[in-house]
Amino acid sequence: MRVGRGAAVTLCAVRVALTLEQCWHAVPGGTAVAALGLAEELARRPDLKVVGVAAHHRLPPPEAFRPRVPVRQLRWPRKVVYEGWRRLSWPSVQQAVPDADVVHATTIIVPPRRGRPLVVTVHDLAFLHEPGQFTKHGVRAFRAGLERTRRHADLVLCSSQATLDDCLFAGIGVDRVRLVPLGLAPVDRPSAADVVAVRHRLGLDRPYVLFVGTLEPRKNVGRLIAAVEALSSGHELVLAGPLGWGDAEPPRSDRIRLVGFVDEPTKAALYEGADVFCYPSVREGFGLPVLEAMAHGTPVVTSRGTATAEVAGTAAVLVDPLDVAAIAGGIETALARRDELAAAGLERVSGFTWSETADRVEAGYREVVR
Repeated sequence: MRVGRGAAVTLCAVRVALTLEQCWHAVPGGTAVAALGLAEELARRPDLKVVGVAAHHRLPPPEAFRPRVPVRQLRWPRKVVYEGWRRLSWPSVQQAVPDADVVHATTIIVPPRRGRPLVVTVHDLAFLHEPGQFTKHGVRAFRAGLERTRRHADLVLCSSQATLDDCLFAGIGVDRVRLVPLGLAPVDRPSAADVVAVRHRLGLDRPYVLFVGTLEPRKNVGRLIAAVEALSSGHELVLAGPLGWGDAEPPRSDRIRLVGFVDEPTKAALYEGADVFCYPSVREGFGLPVLEAMAHGTPVVTSRGTATAEVAGTAAVLVDPLDVAAIAGGIETALARRDELAAAGLERVSGFTWSETADRVEAGYREVVR
C-alpha cells in the first residue's frame, strides 16, 4: 500500500523478471554494477517482487557481483541462451520465472517478449558509432538486441540524454523512451590510514592521476597515457580495471601503473588517494566512475559533449577527449582547482540516488502492466 495525499492508494504487487546474466561475465562492467544497484533498491519496495534471471551456472559470480535478490537459472549455459535469444527468440524468461508480470532486460542482450510486457534498459549504442571498437560477434549480438528492442520493447529506459537521442535516431519511437539516469549507493570513505595502507601495498609512493574502468578502445586510455606523460608535475597514472578487448596492454613505464581489477575497499582508497580522476572516454552511456570519484571528494576531468559531461555538470573539468594537450591541460586545471572541484563534486553526486532511479523504473513497470 502507498499512501497518497488525503487517501490510501493500494497498488498490486508487480512481479519482475530482471536479467542479471552479465554478473557472470568475465568482465561484468558497468552494466552489472547498474543492474545490481537497481535490483537492490527495487527489492526494498513492497509493491514489487523482483527475481533475477540468468543462464545455468555451477558457481555464483564473484562476491562483488553477487545479486542480493533471488536468481532463477534457465536450463542452458550462456552461449546457448544468448545465441537462442539472438537467432531463435528462445528460450523465454518465463521458463525460469513463469509468474512474471514484466520482463526487464538490463542490457542490450534482449530476451523474447513472449506474452509479457518487455522493458529494456539501453545504456549506450556505441557500437553504432564505432563498430570497429567491438568484436564482430559483439556487434552482431548488439544489433540483434537493438532490433528486438525496436520491434518488441514496450518501454526503453535510457541512462542518459545522449543514449536517448541515439535510440530515437535508431528508430525507437519517442513515445516508448524514458530518461532514467543511474544512481549511486552511499559510499564508505576510507580512513587516511586505510589509504596509506593501500598505497603501500600497491607501491604508489608518488602523486597520481587515477583511471577506473575496463581497458577497451572507447575508454581512450592511449591518449590519457600520453597526456599524463606530458605533465610537468611528475604525476604517475594509475589504471584500475581489467583488460578488455581491442587494445594491447598499456606500455610499462615509471609513469604508468596497471593495477588491474581491484575490490571495492581498494578502489575506494584509490579514489581517496588520487589527486585527480581522469575519465576521457570517447563514448559512454552514463559514466558511474565519474560519480564514484566525486563521492570520494576527488576532482574529475572528463569528456566534453558526452554522457559523462551530463553526469558531471559544472562540477568537473570538461575537455576534448581527442586532444592530448587538452586532456593534459584539463588535469593541470583540476590540480589547480582541487578544493573547489572536490566540494562541487560532493554536492553534485548527492542528486544521483538509486531511490530516484527505482522510482522512475517502477513508474515504467506500472505504465506497461495493465
